[in-house]
Amino acid sequence: MTYRNPPTTPRKSATFDDYTLSEIRRAAATGIYDIRGAGAKRKLPHFDDLLFLGASISRYPLEGYRERCDTSVVLGSRHAKKPIELKIPITIAGMSFGSLSGPAKEALGRGATLAGTSTTTGDGGMTEEERGHSKTLVYQYLPSRYGMNLRDLRRADAIEVVVGQGAKPGGGGMLLGQKISDRVAEMRTLPKGIDQRSASRHPDWTGPDDLEIKILELREITDWEKPIYVKVGGARPYYDTALAVKAGADVVVVDGMQGGTAATQEVFIENVGQPTLACIRPAVQALQDLGMHRKVQLIVSGGIRNGADVAKALALGVDAVSIGTAALVALGDNDPRWEAEYNELGTTAGAYDDWHEGRDPAGITTQDPELMKRVDPIAAGRRLANYLKVMTLEAQTIARACGKNSLHNLEPEDLVALTIEAAAMAGVPLAGTNWIPGKNGF
Repeated sequence: MTYRNPPTTPRKSATFDDYTLSEIRRAAATGIYDIRGAGAKRKLPHFDDLLFLGASISRYPLEGYRERCDTSVVLGSRHAKKPIELKIPITIAGMSFGSLSGPAKEALGRGATLAGTSTTTGDGGMTEEERGHSKTLVYQYLPSRYGMNLRDLRRADAIEVVVGQGAKPGGGGMLLGQKISDRVAEMRTLPKGIDQRSASRHPDWTGPDDLEIKILELREITDWEKPIYVKVGGARPYYDTALAVKAGADVVVVDGMQGGTAATQEVFIENVGQPTLACIRPAVQALQDLGMHRKVQLIVSGGIRNGADVAKALALGVDAVSIGTAALVALGDNDPRWEAEYNELGTTAGAYDDWHEGRDPAGITTQDPELMKRVDPIAAGRRLANYLKVMTLEAQTIARACGKNSLHNLEPEDLVALTIEAAAMAGVPLAGTNWIPGKNGF
């Protein structure tokens, strides 16, 4: 009689999973690295790993329908003659015309204005639709200088000097030729249909001393009216924040690796930078060490999705947050209504990230005239405004539950962490203990 082992289920490697195997085969077949948009898709410590401690006896909650919870924020009060006053601490991040369609940029401006907040130009210059429908518009000053001109610098309400981006700190972006339309080419002074790669560093300065000179130049150009932001990717948030402050920034923007991009190497997106949660406390600490916390405002971006994320970021010490990918989804990107067309592109709604190819069925990350017609800027702007309203209400609900009459009164003491990693990154106790990893020698 022959004995046979019972059959077992084949076991796949956790290291060489299906996606990793497919990437090896793709690289072997093509000889080129993969380019995509969006942000990191790997699981990282994030705001979901934090919980709020609601009020009970030791602290009294506020009544949601009777007691006020302030949401306003002022940005740029350090040096600017005309600091920005926003109704909510949620801003729209820079996303370029070229990467996004004209109607999408208009919709962002409309939605931000309805919600009482700001939007940001991104690389490639300022469109008339965006300026015309944005009550408060931040002009990004990038290494590429694409579309940059003195007139638009003066027409903006603030200027954001971009040093780095969360999805690619230390790297530049890409805009492939199929998205360089006549209008995009004219605005960027580029040939139509030719791939464009943005520089990874500014051409006229190499360090913090040069940055200080650049900020002074921008202040002189704009008669010291406009707040000057400095945006950095989440690589060395303590030192980058400190140096930005010493260079004269009114506002520092720190973008974690969950932040998106229109197009760059996937190996960059998934392996460079730090999670947003890991960037906040070092940046706040830098401001505190310099005696500039709340005097220089801190904005954090990268993976902000709902009002709880907003409240948690503010509790950790930031003044405002910025959203990009979430705003595009609110406009209608990755909508299941276009599932059949996403399938034709070899993907699915919710996973589509080939924004650089310019074939977005939703009409948002494209320059195709027919696809762009699918975006109604008025309706999309209203959706964005609705989303911003809900995020704000959610954050207020949490603040009131913690007994706070302002979102900016939330503090680290209102939080606990579910994991050791999140506790260490956020500098709050592990739930059920008073232990903060890394504190007091432990």
